[in-house]
Order: sequence, then C-alpha cells, then structure tokens
Amino acid sequence: MNEWIALAGIVVGLLYGLFGVGAAFATPALSALGIPPLSAVVAPLPAFVPSSMAGAWSYARRGKVDWPLAYRVMSGAIPAAVAGAVAGHWFDSQLLLFLKALTLLVVGVRMLVPDRRPTDALLLRRHARGHILAAAVVVGFVSGLLANGGGFLLVPWFLVVLGLDMHEATGTSLLVAATLTVPTLATYLLMGGIDWYVAVPFGIGVVPGAVAGGWLAQHLPTARLRVAFGTVLVGFATYYLVRQFG
Repeated sequence: MNEWIALAGIVVGLLYGLFGVGAAFATPALSALGIPPLSAVVAPLPAFVPSSMAGAWSYARRGKVDWPLAYRVMSGAIPAAVAGAVAGHWFDSQLLLFLKALTLLVVGVRMLVPDRRPTDALLLRRHARGHILAAAVVVGFVSGLLANGGGFLLVPWFLVVLGLDMHEATGTSLLVAATLTVPTLATYLLMGGIDWYVAVPFGIGVVPGAVAGGWLAQHLPTARLRVAFGTVLVGFATYYLVRQFG
C-alpha cells in the first residue's frame, strides 16, 4: 500500500507543480486507494509545506510571483484558515470529500470558459484592497475547512478575476498556499487527526513530483496550461463523484 500512496503523491505533486493545485487532487486520490475519509482529507497536509515552498521558489526565480498581491492575500487568509480548520472538525468527512470534488467540477468548468473582459478592468480589481481582503478571507476559511492550501480557489481567482497569466497565478498561488498550509496543519496537529502512516509515503512522492511539475510548466505556453488545468479539474472531479457517490 505504501508504494501506491507514494505513487499517488508523485502524480499529485506533478499536478501541483504544473497548476498550483495539489491538495484538492490528493484527497480524492487517497480516498480511491481506500484511505478512510478523515485521513484522506488531513494526511496530505504535512507534505504540502515543503512542496509548496519548492514550487514557489522555482516560479519566483523566473519572476512569476506577484509578491505584493501574495502579501495582501496572506493578511486576510491566514487567520481565516485557522477558523476553517477548527470548523472542519464539526463536519462529516464524507461531506467534506463531496464538497471538495464538487468545487473542483465547478471551478474546472469556469476555467474552460474564455474570459473576454477588458484587461484594464482586471488590473483595477487587482489593486482593490477591499475586494482582495474579502476574497482572501473566503479562500482562507475554505482552505482550512477542506484541509488544503487553497490553490484550487487561488489559481482560478488569480486567473479569472485578477487577470494574472497562468504562470503568475500558479507561482503566486504556491507562495500563498505554503503559508496557508502552516496554520491549518498546526491546528490539525493540536487537535489530532494526522495519519502519519499515510502522510509519510505520500510526502516522499509529492515533493519531487512538485519540483518536476514546476520544471515542466516552464516549457508549456500559458494558454495551453489554462485549458489543461480546467480539463484536469473537470475530469478528475467527474470521475471521483461518479465513483464515490454515483
């Protein structure tokens, strides 16, 4: 079983480095291997701290991280992530799995719809502090609730609402996710629930996978990455929803 968990980690890490989204894939993947729902939700967390940092570093070296935006998002998202992690203990783990898969499906469909809004309007929204803070609180709470770094919300938000290109959205998302994962992980450690027999082999796979994904993303055009991102989200979510709840 450890070999399959590590293999799942490699695949998830590859997707994380490519698209800035990992934990949203990790939970359904581990659940498909027969890992109990709560462990499938929480066990990936320890691996996403080093993998997020490694991925963010690879994008930052190429100037593909919007640092001012990342700092503004962190200021609202970090305390909200702690609140979400605490609230997560009050929800049924099967419900959390369903919500995560459903969110992937909705976000994936939106990513496949071309965005024709003027670039100037997107730039103005990127500098609207009230909008950034409010959205960051929502993303932080949901990331804590669903035990992930929030990349599956951050990347579409950065792309569709704020007008970053796919490389910038991924790099900035990885940086924010690295910081959001820390308070979420700390909260779950204090309250219990980390299955280290799952977390360790998964982490062994996900970190090198994320590095490889970040390298591969450098050689792919942003337009194709966006379409590939939306397609992977829709396909993964549809498969998981049909398999688990169909």
